[in-house]
Amino acid sequence: MIGQIRLPRTHRVITYVCRVDDRAELSGFLKSRRARLRPGDVGLREHGGTRRVGGLRREELAAVAGVSIAHYTRLEQGRGEAVSPGILDAVGRALRLDADELAYLHGLAHRGKPCPHETTLPEAWRTLLDSFVRSPALVFGRHTQILAANRLAVAVFGQHRTLTHTLFASRGLYRDWEAAARGHVAHLRVLHGRYGDADLAAHIAEMRGDTDFARLWDERPVARLRERALVLDHPLAGELRLVASSVALPEAPACCGLEVFAAEAGSASEEALRRL
Repeated sequence: MIGQIRLPRTHRVITYVCRVDDRAELSGFLKSRRARLRPGDVGLREHGGTRRVGGLRREELAAVAGVSIAHYTRLEQGRGEAVSPGILDAVGRALRLDADELAYLHGLAHRGKPCPHETTLPEAWRTLLDSFVRSPALVFGRHTQILAANRLAVAVFGQHRTLTHTLFASRGLYRDWEAAARGHVAHLRVLHGRYGDADLAAHIAEMRGDTDFARLWDERPVARLRERALVLDHPLAGELRLVASSVALPEAPACCGLEVFAAEAGSASEEALRRL
């Protein structure tokens, strides 16, 4: 089909290089979450005077979590491999982590050696993409690489290697680009906690050359990408109000899923997509 992205059917990781340093990442993540809490947030008394740290002290966090200061110190030093899941859960509760952040903590602390993976896109899924004639749709992989996209997705977003490149190369397309970028970077951290393989680490390292990406990445947001509303200012179609939804693909552990952008039936945005 004209305009459809046709990438190689098989993508194989055969080396393990350029990985994000999990120990440094675990340490930085815990410190960032500890820094956002005050004693009053976790039921501790606020004493007068100036505190030398902006958030909770290590010993305060350990006390709230019910773990020894030695256990927590080792964890915050990035040595999480010997810490039990129960202790991680206790620390997560003390830090007021949400479900996505807690899963990220477990992924960093108990990361095993990444396994080579093979991504094959069945022809049936390409046919499925073509069936979305009035909705931009694409299939993306574990480091947001775009494996295939229908013609309407190309018309709306252009042709890019990854969802990250699509977003950071098209700042003017998004009415609220900052919110969209922050949400995407937060999802990249979810992927890092889940996979942490060489391709994902290389992708993050490449994107850190972008000042805005580096700023958002260093803020350490963690949140899985869910259904969300987007307002786009398209150079040809004008304003597009879309709802983006990610759908997991069965029997494809190396794929993150199918992304579909839909306009409300009968709306001006649906008509604009039809014209495109």
